Amino acid sequence: MALPSVFDSKTTEETFKRLENINYMSKPLWGKMNASQMLAHLNVAYDLAYGKIEAKPNFFAKIMLKLFVKGLVTSDKPYAQNSRTAPYFIIANERDFEKEKSKLIDYIKQTEMHGAKYFEGKESSSFGIMTAKEWNAQFYKHIDHHFRQFGA
Repeated sequence: MALPSVFDSKTTEETFKRLENINYMSKPLWGKMNASQMLAHLNVAYDLAYGKIEAKPNFFAKIMLKLFVKGLVTSDKPYAQNSRTAPYFIIANERDFEKEKSKLIDYIKQTEMHGAKYFEGKESSSFGIMTAKEWNAQFYKHIDHHFRQFGA
């Protein structure tokens, strides 16, 4: 089954509707993050994609990521609960819910606006060159996973 497209306005609208079901008091169904930390965690994926921060895996780690992680991240299969995450995705300190929510909304809008063409052949610092379909899977699955974590 093909995933919804993060480059499509219908997906953006549906994502925003789901986001409205989460507030700073929302409790996770699994995992350790609170809602503010979860939003900050989601923003890391966009920070990386848009070059705001850079992951710098060494040569060996990059090969391992490409061989064993990229397929899990970019397939249509949903993430399992309590999946491991890269260290730069771990948000241990408190975050401002509204600030993180606003940042996520901006990133989602920006991604839709850029469209698939912008992401086709764009390099990921962790996975190398990726197709627009792979970028879509990475973004959509990550948001869907954490929204489900918070019952949205």
